[in-house]
Amino acid sequence: MASTGAVAQGGILGKVKEKLKNKSSEEKDKSNEKTSTEKSDESSNNNTTSNSNTESPKQQEPTPIKTYQNYDFVPGDKILFEDHFTDDADGEFATHWELKSGQAVLNKMNGELALYLTDGNYARVSPRMKVEKYLTDPFTIEYDLYFTPGSYAPIVMLKYYDKVEGFERESHVQVGRDFASFSGNKGIELTKNYTQEFTESFDNKWHHVAIAFKNHQLKVYVDQYRMLVVPDTKEDFESIEIAGIGSDQTPVIFKNVRVASGGNMNIIGKKFTDGKIVTHGINFDIDKSTIRPESMGTLNMIVNVLKENPDVKFEIGGHTDNTGTAAHNLILSQQRADAVKDQLLKMGVDASRLTAKGYGNTKPISDNTTLEGKANNRRVEFVKM
Repeated sequence: MASTGAVAQGGILGKVKEKLKNKSSEEKDKSNEKTSTEKSDESSNNNTTSNSNTESPKQQEPTPIKTYQNYDFVPGDKILFEDHFTDDADGEFATHWELKSGQAVLNKMNGELALYLTDGNYARVSPRMKVEKYLTDPFTIEYDLYFTPGSYAPIVMLKYYDKVEGFERESHVQVGRDFASFSGNKGIELTKNYTQEFTESFDNKWHHVAIAFKNHQLKVYVDQYRMLVVPDTKEDFESIEIAGIGSDQTPVIFKNVRVASGGNMNIIGKKFTDGKIVTHGINFDIDKSTIRPESMGTLNMIVNVLKENPDVKFEIGGHTDNTGTAAHNLILSQQRADAVKDQLLKMGVDASRLTAKGYGNTKPISDNTTLEGKANNRRVEFVKM
């Protein structure tokens, strides 16, 4: 039975590797066409590798929040894992991850640490979790990825134990520079190619990826777009690994990984009767009140709740973890609550229906000693008045 499992899994791995090689060959062919006429330009632009001594790319311009105005991804309501590599050092391996195969190292890019998979076919890493099986339906996964010319796509390995066959299986979600795909074990293989306009300037910039899984349906978002929908994966997943074909010259690069359970905020079209909505989907730049554009999914949900419940008024409560001083956190949380209110006003909500108050770290809902505890304490609450 074990040999059957190995063959089945090997078949999926072979298909995924073939897809990656095909995509890479196409990209390298295009690159070779330009070499003869643009060699000097290429040598000056292709500076991003896994070497921390290599010059970093230019600072990326912030994405306008209005770009995400139709975004509908809302993350799970309980964070299981979140890592921005704030506990780590440049040139070392990530403290809160396990290296399963290959090689990986943390390097700074524009002042922020990212994890580089630098050797392996596949290099594999997984979050350090207290239990082996932590995913339940529904769940969400988010991360930021960065492509350098010629680099391969990272793969999210969705792992589970097949009780019928009696062995471990994994299905693959790939987000490439010109496609998003799902390869499962139940005969489900779907790919969506991006538009040419979207792929033209994909390299050398950060992209946000979000994966939502509910009732066996899987959705993949790349930046502000919903790129792929798998109506029925026919599988139940239990854990993840992130993998890729990496090298020192063309590493697989990612950061800001978050895994959450839940995603049951299906309150659109229903009368709001709860006392409050606790959200973890409104994100800010580190130690700032600048709202990140991927927050629009949650903000759109709040706007719809208010539209469908015209008598409801909310206090927007800003909450932090205990990093930094209490006084600083109180000011920061107030600034963030004010920023959320201002954004909702821009989206058409009447000012009389909203107030904003910062609570700092005075009302934790989890511990402040673990990554996931701190992440759950960083939140925005909408409390019914």
